[in-house]
Amino acid sequence: MKLLLTSAGVRNPSIEAALTRLLGRPVAECTALCVPTALYGHPWVGPGRNARDFVTGRSDHLTGLGWESVGLLELTALPSIPEERWVPLVQETDALLVAGGDALYLAHWMRLSGLAELLPSLERTVWVGMSAGSMVLTPRIGDDFVGWERPDDGGDTALGVVGFSIFPHLDHPDLPSNTLPAAERWAAGIGGPAYAIDDETAIVVDGPGANAEVVSEGAWHRLG
Repeated sequence: MKLLLTSAGVRNPSIEAALTRLLGRPVAECTALCVPTALYGHPWVGPGRNARDFVTGRSDHLTGLGWESVGLLELTALPSIPEERWVPLVQETDALLVAGGDALYLAHWMRLSGLAELLPSLERTVWVGMSAGSMVLTPRIGDDFVGWERPDDGGDTALGVVGFSIFPHLDHPDLPSNTLPAAERWAAGIGGPAYAIDDETAIVVDGPGANAEVVSEGAWHRLG
């Protein structure tokens, strides 16, 4: 799987060029499935209007990019339907567009639905994450970002697809606590490689074993 891990979606030409490179052709020629599940676990964003706006492309920089088609993959529904009804759909799509919200809630449903287990086989698929949709692939999200509590008491551990953690929305005007000193304290608690990125930044991983590449028209810091 190829990864485009963003703080707030595809917000500038540099991130858009990285997405096109990962896809291997223009967005307009590619299919996508959007995954709104993380929104439901976060008290600030969903369910409700925010989920609707994400799915329809009205308020984000993922589903409204001009894809050939955009379908909906709701992870909370998948355990109740046969795998043959959704696994081929995921295998055939070019990109998974994963909303922000609560990273641990998303990780829980990725495991329960079987999507987490399927990820290693999706060699040509591009995972485009936004905020929690990016953090879910990291080893740990850090105590600062724990909201929804896992029923198995697994702490702040996520899926560990990549070997670094992400502090998103650095210096966002609506999030006054998301400062660089706060990110440095967070990284000290993580105890491993980490990045603090603003909304104009993305981290690219071009396939399994590839090094992380930062693409940015804003601010970012390597921590840890």
